[in-house]
Amino acid sequence: MNLVRVDYTLVGLTDSHCMKLLPTATPKSAQKVVIGDQNGTVQEFYFKKGEIQQVFKTLPGPPISRIALGGALGSIQDKIFVAAKNEVRGYSKKGKLFLNFDTNRTEDIKHMFISGSDLLVSGDHVLNHYNDCKEVAEFMCSDGIMDIIGLYGRKASVGSSIRTTVSTIFHNICLNLFELQGSPLSVLIGSKASELLVLDKSALSCKYSLPSPPTVFHLFNNDGGPTKNLITVGFQDGQIALYQVPLGGPLVTKWILQNEKERGEVSCIHFYNITNEETPDLIVGRQDGSIEVYSIPEQDDLINLAPFPVEKFSYVCNESILSVQGGVVGNAGFDEILVTTHTGWLFGLTTEVVDKQTVGPNETSSSHIGVSQKEKLKVARLRAEIDEIEGKVAKEREKYQNLTQADSDGLSTIPPLSIRDKLTFCKEDTSYQLTLEVETTIDNVLVQADLPIELMDIDKNSAVVSHSACDAESGNCVLATYRCQINTTRLELRFKTTEGQSGMMRVYITPLVHPKCCSVRQYHIKPLSHHARIHNHETLREYHALSLKGTFSLLEIHSWISQCLPEVPEKLPVEDKISYVFQSVSVGTVLFCEFRRGEAEFKSNNVSTIAIIKDVITKEATAKRIKLEISCSVMENCMRETLRLIFPLLEETASLTKQKELLGALKDMEAGGPEFSPECLTKKYRAIVNNQKEITEKINKNPDLLPKLTGILQSLHRDWVKLRGMSSSAALNLNDMLASNMNIEFLFNLFCV
Repeated sequence: MNLVRVDYTLVGLTDSHCMKLLPTATPKSAQKVVIGDQNGTVQEFYFKKGEIQQVFKTLPGPPISRIALGGALGSIQDKIFVAAKNEVRGYSKKGKLFLNFDTNRTEDIKHMFISGSDLLVSGDHVLNHYNDCKEVAEFMCSDGIMDIIGLYGRKASVGSSIRTTVSTIFHNICLNLFELQGSPLSVLIGSKASELLVLDKSALSCKYSLPSPPTVFHLFNNDGGPTKNLITVGFQDGQIALYQVPLGGPLVTKWILQNEKERGEVSCIHFYNITNEETPDLIVGRQDGSIEVYSIPEQDDLINLAPFPVEKFSYVCNESILSVQGGVVGNAGFDEILVTTHTGWLFGLTTEVVDKQTVGPNETSSSHIGVSQKEKLKVARLRAEIDEIEGKVAKEREKYQNLTQADSDGLSTIPPLSIRDKLTFCKEDTSYQLTLEVETTIDNVLVQADLPIELMDIDKNSAVVSHSACDAESGNCVLATYRCQINTTRLELRFKTTEGQSGMMRVYITPLVHPKCCSVRQYHIKPLSHHARIHNHETLREYHALSLKGTFSLLEIHSWISQCLPEVPEKLPVEDKISYVFQSVSVGTVLFCEFRRGEAEFKSNNVSTIAIIKDVITKEATAKRIKLEISCSVMENCMRETLRLIFPLLEETASLTKQKELLGALKDMEAGGPEFSPECLTKKYRAIVNNQKEITEKINKNPDLLPKLTGILQSLHRDWVKLRGMSSSAALNLNDMLASNMNIEFLFNLFCV
């Protein structure tokens, strides 16, 4: 599949899902584009002979956070609904304002879904359901809302029986009639705690565990599929899944696309038949600038089985993708994918054969080969306009420089900067990824940390990194500068932390603007930074326990736990007793947290986890002069189970390290002369030579794994001795252990000496 990029125009900064294509009654006819930006402007336009033809454009106002299309059920969805702050406005396709609805919400609207007369809006924590602009339900999600969607509840057999007895057109009419007869709208919420919540009005009906926090929901085939309850979900870790959410039944997983190519998180999804096959194609946009097209093979019985998508096309740009739509835009009869980026670029990936000689940087393609006289005049006119604008900019810059001289009364002002930043935890290699995106070119980024972190190399990162020595008295542990290449507006940083170490990492972003200025972002690295929240877990048979009692409030103990662990909700759940479950990604141990006002209990099969929580909470309580009653118990059998979790990985890593050292010696022997032959080696060494590629790949994937594992064992031994009330200044001798034929009992005896 071959698609060519065509740049159309540049609007203001945009947010996610703020661009739509209006449907048309005639297939393959050019569609109109609706887009909203951070300046508060909503505009509708179309392209005719490469020129933008404006339909309407609103005045600037509050930033546009969402755009959705709606209309009466069973009709063409060509009504434009715009969310800005806490208002929802409705426009006709000709730009007439027919709705100005103030929701009176305290949170700004970040997510919106419209179906018929039903309107769903939500911010970070609160969702509201309106019908004909009258509130019918409200729900608060303390974990945080990632996205929302609505489904018309029905059993899967309804759509199946209709599908087998009537044609496709009549089938859609029957489903629309079924909806019009009062089928209830089921509200689905994707939470930051990696859960799918299903609501029954204002009550939580059921919840399902997901593999990662969901970043985007989209109806399968844009309408929910034959049963109207199929949803496509994009995840923070880059996976894509198709789920069926039947009324009152369990969540059915149709397929999951693994993120084998390690692409970024999914930001937008759309379905459109761009490959001209029997079924619509899945179009995916990601935060790292990737765009993919997946073909879904035809499947008659989509209710029971689902065909696995096949990737047909991929494209990468240097900005995050915030909206994708499939349709016909540039020229009638040519399908394309319309895309918007964070900085406001609107471009298409078209199936039309483009003559690159006739296309400028912001011009659409031409259907004629060669350069006509009319096109030459058009290019000359555009160049003249550009020269005129450049001249005005030069004059204004000179005027500004004169006003900001030392002997002038003028003042230098810092321009406002819009920076998108996001810190995510990568479970695969226990690293953190920080994504920075600026509306203008980045000059350099300075990283400062008061805790030890290991900055990692990223293949797609073109910035030049330089490290500076840190003065011990300054309190800095890391100082590094990233000097970016020209026209870099997006930068990814990846680093690893050491569990047990906490502190603040600050990032100073300096854009390439005048006057020179920088923006500072800071991130708190928690002591238990390798832990992640889970929902499916087994009850521990034996565990170390920490019990706390005191005069602390529910809000205070919740704040103390958030100082220890990531992924703790900002808002407190409306419950008297709260419980969370976490798992150590690096070791596999589990932590149970249960707390209420005046009481808290922590259970874990990792003694270091208990020790870290005890130290942090004791320090926080002492700072607030709150007296605590602390009870701590450690179990020998539980320590043996923890070592059993670590031992297989430790044994494998130690063996790989020895084999890599032997490989170096064997290569020296091979280079010694022609008399060397692999046949003279023993079976053990011959196997090492034959498997040298696999050994090297495993070591290079995580080269510092062995020191990290030995560090974990040292921490376990230190905390084990401390919590048992023993005094031991001797460190655990792991070098002798690694050199010997170790086993679990030998390792456990070292701890008990």
